[in-house]
Amino acid sequence: MTSIFRVGSALIFLLLVSACEDGIGDIPLPQALPEGAVGTYCGMILTEHAGPKAQIFEKGRSEPLWFTAVRDAITYTRLPGEGQSVVGFYVHDMARASSWEKPQSEGIWITADAAFFVVGSNRLGGMGMPETVPFGTVEAAETFAEKYGGHVFRLTEIPVSALLVMDTDNGDKIADQHFGAESQK
Repeated sequence: MTSIFRVGSALIFLLLVSACEDGIGDIPLPQALPEGAVGTYCGMILTEHAGPKAQIFEKGRSEPLWFTAVRDAITYTRLPGEGQSVVGFYVHDMARASSWEKPQSEGIWITADAAFFVVGSNRLGGMGMPETVPFGTVEAAETFAEKYGGHVFRLTEIPVSALLVMDTDNGDKIADQHFGAESQK
């Protein structure tokens, strides 16, 4: 019985060590938004723009990529060739934000997978564009949607059409080129 226990313990230990080497369980914690953080796509200072922000950690990088708009961060994770090694994705929980204009820089980050997103509201985010607004609870998201319009989705349910600001005549063609027809919802 003792040898079976030792062999079992050794196997569990080896599995844990190999998981750590692959980066599993090695998820960085969200960082406080620094005053001079620059948006990955727009090159603008995040704190100069209203609405929720996002940060993405990629394997092998100790600093996050910052996004002025949550919608841009979600797009980043879905575009081919971008976001293929994401190990951490955090968004502001706007139910806990001190204001829409200047959400605080720390203490309100949640994982994007845990968030409920309002898509299609009349609130504009960073760069004055339509925003995908994250909340930590479905109740907070529904309350926001009742007040400002939009629909509540989980991260994987957000349609591609909600991520791209498109020309309505060519929108489906553009989305097919970038995301593939199979990702259209």
